[in-house]
Amino acid sequence: MGEGGGVKPLLDENLSRRLVPALQADFPGTTQVALLGLERSSDLQLWEFARQHELVLVSKDEDFKDLQVLRGFPPKLIVLRLGNADNQRVLDALSRAAERVIAGLQQDDIGIIEIA
Repeated sequence: MGEGGGVKPLLDENLSRRLVPALQADFPGTTQVALLGLERSSDLQLWEFARQHELVLVSKDEDFKDLQVLRGFPPKLIVLRLGNADNQRVLDALSRAAERVIAGLQQDDIGIIEIA
């Protein structure tokens, strides 16, 4: 797969920074809020950071969907509907969906991809 098609995920703090190295193959440039010193930021601050840096927010948090309804996109979102999943389950879900996620988020009219 590789390349990532310009999709650079920013993992919310509810997702482990330990996922970052494993996601580089499918999504080069992946980072996590704590790695950027943003762990105390509000959802709106993270939203603005992602927008300014052309990152795709990845979260289990429904609040970002609400922000997108109010503000539109960018940033685009990947919402994980995996419940209380461990890191391996999150990694597996993102890797399995990588091609669909990249193709979907490259379309101008799609602002959110949900992974269950």
